[in-house]
Formats: sequence, C-alpha cells, structure tokens
Amino acid sequence: MAAARHTLLEGQGFASQLVSLTEAAPASRISLRARPDAVAALSKALGIKLPDQPKTSVRSTASRTRQRVALWLGPDEWLVIDEAGADLMGACAKARGLHAAVDVSHRNTAIIVSGQGAEAVISAGCPQNLSLDAFAVGACSRTILGKAEIVLLREEENVFRVECWRSFSAYVLAFLSDAARAPMI
Repeated sequence: MAAARHTLLEGQGFASQLVSLTEAAPASRISLRARPDAVAALSKALGIKLPDQPKTSVRSTASRTRQRVALWLGPDEWLVIDEAGADLMGACAKARGLHAAVDVSHRNTAIIVSGQGAEAVISAGCPQNLSLDAFAVGACSRTILGKAEIVLLREEENVFRVECWRSFSAYVLAFLSDAARAPMI
C-alpha cells in the first residue's frame, strides 16, 4: 500500500483581481537522469517524448484534466510529473539503457500562480526574464524564488507552476502572497 500524500498548504492560498495562488493537486514525480542512448526507450516507457532542448517541456495529450509533463532541466536531466498519480518508477524500470530515476513525489509540491499579475508576482523574487518572448508557454527552468530553489513551468500565458520542496512550500507561498499584495506596475 502506497503512503498517502498529505498537502501542506491545504486551505491556504491567495486570490485577488490580478492573481490567484493555489496548491496544485498531488502528483507523482520522478527526477530522471539518462544518457542519450537511453532517452528513446525511456520516452516510450513513460508514454511521453522527453524534451531535448533547454528550457522546454512536453505535455501529454491523453487527458485534458490529468496530464503528464516532462521538463528539461539539463542535458541529461528531467523532472516528470504525472497528475494521475501513475507509477512512473515502474514505467522506468521497463526501459532499457543506463538511467537513474528517483521518486520525488513526497519531496515536492507545487503552487499554481495564475492571472494577469502572475508574471509580475513571480518576477518579484525570480531573477529570470519571464516575458513571453524569453519564457514562452511551455518553457521551464530550475531557478530561485527569493531564497528557495524552484522549478518553474509556464503552463499558459498567465499560468505558472512553481515546483518546490515541501519543506520550502510555506516560505514560497508566503513570498508569493506578499508579492501579490504589493502594488503592481
């Protein structure tokens, strides 16, 4: 029996006319490292093509409500998130080729930042250029927000997924909430 995932930020969040902060639903996640010759087999096993370009992600189209996304974090590193809670480790075990997969489902959580002010709120603590020209829909990167390391994914023009370690989630939510309360330019 798998351990139940408990949300740390349940009932917390923020909403205004310009921005909304909500905890993402629990998801399965793996940190995946692989050599180039194993990528095709892993992609097939996971049912999603692992992206091979910096700052890119690939989202499955199997279901509109429950999706799988693979985020490129480095030349041989991906974060794979499955909102349906699939057994990603089991899928990787079936793939041939040298790779390392670590289940980080219980380590990570995510905060969805949405609305017209989403980019400005994240930019209050993230040094990265988040304009659509520099960080288009589907772009992702490992970066910082305030003093916390995050993985940032632009899901839509005004929707971002902020992945962070659970132990930093209260800080990240408080930082984003403070930024959301500040007057926006």
